[in-house]
Amino acid sequence: MNRHPRRQRLSRKRLYAAAVLFGLPLLAFIAWVTWTEQHPEQERELRVEVQDRLHEWFPEVMELPDELRGFVPRSTVFDDSAPPEVVMLHGLDEPGDIWDTLASALDTAGINGWEFRYPNDQAIDHSADLLAEYWETLETDQPVILVGHSMGGLVIRDFVTRWRHPAGEDPGVEGPPIVGVILVATPNQGSDWARLRVWLEVREWLADIREQRFSLFAGLRDGTGAAKIDLRPGSEFLADLNQRPWPEDIPVRIIGGVVPEPTPAMEASLQSLSEQLGIEDLPERIEDWWEGTSEGLGDGVVPIDALSLEGHPEPLILEASHRGLLVPGPLTEYPPAIEPILQTLFDWRGESRSAPRITPQD
Repeated sequence: MNRHPRRQRLSRKRLYAAAVLFGLPLLAFIAWVTWTEQHPEQERELRVEVQDRLHEWFPEVMELPDELRGFVPRSTVFDDSAPPEVVMLHGLDEPGDIWDTLASALDTAGINGWEFRYPNDQAIDHSADLLAEYWETLETDQPVILVGHSMGGLVIRDFVTRWRHPAGEDPGVEGPPIVGVILVATPNQGSDWARLRVWLEVREWLADIREQRFSLFAGLRDGTGAAKIDLRPGSEFLADLNQRPWPEDIPVRIIGGVVPEPTPAMEASLQSLSEQLGIEDLPERIEDWWEGTSEGLGDGVVPIDALSLEGHPEPLILEASHRGLLVPGPLTEYPPAIEPILQTLFDWRGESRSAPRITPQD
């Protein structure tokens, strides 16, 4: 007689327990997201403090492998002891292959390219500080051109204006002179897509597993997420960076992307889908949407209007996605930014030659 009420009470208790088990973490997550959206700078301070404490408590496991920190020669032609002529800096949560195509093109052009690697999810000014720390290890007078992709361009700008050429002050570091700076898909005015960095982090974790670098601390060694706050439009970091004077004798070249029109293969797929769904004008609708949003989307991560910098030439806009500017992909067989980068390097080096017309077979 009493079995059913007892079972009902047990069922209710289990439901309550499940609600508490799943509901409390969900409420905590919602509260955290709400607070961080309203207090981004306090969130940044908290994330920086957490990273500092982790490095203090677990110095060995928090240290990045040597191949992921500092200068890395990328040439297969020049000896590793030869000083760099170009130094490349990657962006946020970048797994490491972003410079492969350009490094090969530099070898073909007879230019020695190095890469600077850093914990790419820490506060941007910390990454600039790290670059300054390593810059003086380049014991050479060989002039250097800096090339930054995405957030890497902001690291370069912070390093140049705060360390190498601070306005009205002596340089904070010595080292090779900087001939020029090339910014590729750099969000100089910020990008709201930084809020979605969790998906970039997943991509980087997968790369770590593939390269057998994964550990429980793998997601924290690159930083604790302060970079995404610096990248937001209107952040204190960007406001401070964008008001600093830029040295007049260092030219800047800005290159950006706009998501290209659908390829013939994509159009054929859309037509097939249109026929299957019975929507006659599906391809036309998507084309209209694409044309109306392409400038706002930019390269899919950085809008076109986020590229520009006051006092510098307007960006060169190429048809490519954010990574597709430098890495081959389904929408761009050969990265379109490689050729103008090479031409800019030749011009700044005073070489009267034209960048070769590069095709996918090269």
